[in-house]
Amino acid sequence: MKRYNTCRNKNRLLISIKQNTFLYLLILPGVLYFITFKLIPMWGVLISFKDYSPYSGFFQSEWVGFEHFKSLFSNPDFFILFRNTMAISLLNLFFYFPVPIILALMLNEVVNVHFKRSLQSIVYLPHFLSWVIISGLTFILLSQSSGIVNKVLVGIGLSKFNFLTNPHVFWPLLTLQAIWKEAGWGTIIYLAALSSVDVQLYESARIDGANRLQQIWYINLPGIKNVIITLMILRIGNIMDVGFEQVFLMMNGAVSQVADVFETYVYRVGVQNGRFSYSTAVGLFKSIVGLTLVVFTNHIAKKIGEEGVY
Repeated sequence: MKRYNTCRNKNRLLISIKQNTFLYLLILPGVLYFITFKLIPMWGVLISFKDYSPYSGFFQSEWVGFEHFKSLFSNPDFFILFRNTMAISLLNLFFYFPVPIILALMLNEVVNVHFKRSLQSIVYLPHFLSWVIISGLTFILLSQSSGIVNKVLVGIGLSKFNFLTNPHVFWPLLTLQAIWKEAGWGTIIYLAALSSVDVQLYESARIDGANRLQQIWYINLPGIKNVIITLMILRIGNIMDVGFEQVFLMMNGAVSQVADVFETYVYRVGVQNGRFSYSTAVGLFKSIVGLTLVVFTNHIAKKIGEEGVY
């Protein structure tokens, strides 16, 4: 009976592939991407439990167990790295994450199609600029000696402000950069979700006397609630990833105590000093934290009646 069910399931799979050949071909590049760049490289995490040496090779290197993890947790810099990473990620979560939602709701209210597309193109544009360019623009605007902002402050009778080497400003500055660069690009998914909201709901709401704000609150936001929760769960799962390029380019000696995060630490220790096993242990720790947060937040979403990620 078990063999019969197995053959029957195989036949169903073959029939499904035959009937939906083009759909399977459509997802094939994505599947190959995840197998090549996500699944196969997972074998590399084993070196976090070894004293890896390029000369000895992957299989001949000595096993050391959890020694690299003990070194990480006993490192005096661990608390600083964890604090900086969490602070930057939480600022992005609380201040950056809602901006694409608000921006999508605003763009959705634009009636003129040509004007709407022009606005979308303008807000999408910063996404295609590299962090090198973003950092260069930031220095041009905020430099204490020749920055445009400080020149304006002096022009109106105020004193210059130290933006780039002030530790108290560094975290908000990174958040503002992320909002300016990525908020427009983040609206794409929300605009697609808003386009699927039933038009009859708006008509019924207008008949009942609902104004635009009420329609947004009672129709638009509930219509994209599942998308918001799904993206929030995924964002929380990446809470230990703050972006190497942005932090590395903006970091200087004056702000190193608030700027040093796990990504810059891995680059400094793993790449520059050649401690590959130790840096892999740091990366595995980040991945475990991210996986735990995804499972936990997805469980909470299920408990409150939402679909979640899985």
